[in-house]
Amino acid sequence: MYARVSTSDQSCERQVTELSVFAERGGYEVVEVFKETASGTKANRAERGKIIDLAQARKIDAVLVSELSRWGRSTQDLLDTLNQLAGWKVSVVAMSGMTFELGTPHGRMMATMLAGIAQFERDLLSERVKSGLAAARARGKKLGRQPGQRPKSDKLAPKVMAHIAEGRSYRWIARDLGISKNTVTDIVKRKRSERA
Repeated sequence: MYARVSTSDQSCERQVTELSVFAERGGYEVVEVFKETASGTKANRAERGKIIDLAQARKIDAVLVSELSRWGRSTQDLLDTLNQLAGWKVSVVAMSGMTFELGTPHGRMMATMLAGIAQFERDLLSERVKSGLAAARARGKKLGRQPGQRPKSDKLAPKVMAHIAEGRSYRWIARDLGISKNTVTDIVKRKRSERA
């Protein structure tokens, strides 16, 4: 069983109680109860990770959740983890009675619908970003790196010049700092012209 709440002032106990009754009624043997306090948008959820490890080790057949939103952080995440679990023949069972077994026709239909919803969410997000950029441009806001801005090379300039003072080669400096030899050359030229 997996129960999750979003904030520390909430409790998983109601979910656990309801899931226990649901498991008993459905004839599920509860191997372990996993409780987590984490935002649904967080990718790194330790308790959910433990369940995935159990599934991979073939130690469980199903994951019981009060509702799908407790398990998946987004439609895409839900679809990805359902597919992952299906590979190990593990289903996700919601208390509503919906069982997500992607090996069945019903499960595949649900996966297709979820994939469509996930694509729709991505398209909406893309539209919002484009709309926001267009609105910013309309307000006269300049987007992206402006001419003359070199945040990475400006940050590395002191190190480059220190290595030059030590007599290091441009190639050695480039390799050491993880930049191109041309960037090293540009930094040196710029610094020397500033001094002149």
